[in-house]
Amino acid sequence: MTKRIETICLHGGYTPGNGEPRQIPIIQSTTFKYDSSAEMGKLFDLEASGYFYSRLQNPTCDLVAAKIAELEGGTAAMLTSSGQAANFFSIFNIANNGDHVVCSSTIYGGTFNLFNVTMRKMGIDFTFVTPNCSDEELEAAFKPNTKAVFGETIANPSLDILDIERFAKAAHAHGVPLIIDNTFATPINCRPFEWGADIVTHSTTKYMDGHGSAVGGAIIDSGKFDWNKYADKFPGLTTPDESYHGITYTERFGLAGAFITKATAQLMRDFGSTPSPQSAFLLNLGLESLAVRMKRHCENAYAVAEFLSKHEKIAWVNYPDLPGDRQHDLAKKYCPNGTCGVISFGVKGGRQAAEEFMGHLKVGMIATHVADARTCCLHPASATHRQLSDEELKASGVSADLIRMSCGLENAQDLIEDMAQALAQI
Repeated sequence: MTKRIETICLHGGYTPGNGEPRQIPIIQSTTFKYDSSAEMGKLFDLEASGYFYSRLQNPTCDLVAAKIAELEGGTAAMLTSSGQAANFFSIFNIANNGDHVVCSSTIYGGTFNLFNVTMRKMGIDFTFVTPNCSDEELEAAFKPNTKAVFGETIANPSLDILDIERFAKAAHAHGVPLIIDNTFATPINCRPFEWGADIVTHSTTKYMDGHGSAVGGAIIDSGKFDWNKYADKFPGLTTPDESYHGITYTERFGLAGAFITKATAQLMRDFGSTPSPQSAFLLNLGLESLAVRMKRHCENAYAVAEFLSKHEKIAWVNYPDLPGDRQHDLAKKYCPNGTCGVISFGVKGGRQAAEEFMGHLKVGMIATHVADARTCCLHPASATHRQLSDEELKASGVSADLIRMSCGLENAQDLIEDMAQALAQI
């Protein structure tokens, strides 16, 4: 039986046996006992599956990861301690000192800083291109040492939608995978693997958790990218790993499991960006209602965006689901059932007016968060993108007056009335 996505939200990843708990159990243990050193040795050599230390893997985390893999249509997945860790691992698993990555310029400010500053210090170079760049500009961004292309389904906070098919075609023409951060759309509204992406990441802190209760991330592999075809580009996957007794990941685990196994065995082992079992449990509770919540988020955001687009004190509104929006055609292609609950807009009067408007909100909360049950707003130029220069702000699609409004699950009319009274006071 092929389960539809709403059913996967509830039943994916875990099937209890007779007399077993219906809910995924929390295995709150750092370590696991074995009867002999030989049995444990097989785990350290990756010759057997199992658990020995929760810094690498934990049963609760793996069951939740399996559900997310099923939601995205992937073959393997892993949880991380944050979305930042997921994006870092997704690149660092295949790119080393001296390598290069092509990246969308409109990605979340924290990810931009991770790539543009921190990972450059590690010797990995990045070329940033706008999502609407020409084919010629995209082609020119590639180098002989390019190892991946990275973008977001829906950019945070500019809401630019990546033409996944076009970027996948370009990536594959150069023998590299396309990595997509699918946080805002979630697999409910877009499944990037169906459009040619190879690896998907998430900040599960956002819609997947949905209640602002636990920070986390996830990496999912489509199992479709042929690392062996481009073996010279990806020696970490296609040649023996001496830190694991000469295992070659693609030989031992196949295309379906090589990428995630390497990320677990090497990166999680060494960096320890581990989610707690309790956080994974909370994430799973959020996943169970994800399909229901995403529909409401989109309905509320559409109603609010429509209101704002007609208000005399609003300079502009970006919401891809609105007819006439510059991203509307791409939204209908990749997210026909709705994009997300996030709107970006500008208040007439610029930065000062934006901050004043936010200060008068009574339902919407000023918070460095987005995509959860409660409506929250942020002025990115003063917060998440504060570290960027004016030129970098412009390139990332963030203007000084931009307000990011994440519409929660409240009554839409309450949200509209709250914004109306706040606008009336500026």
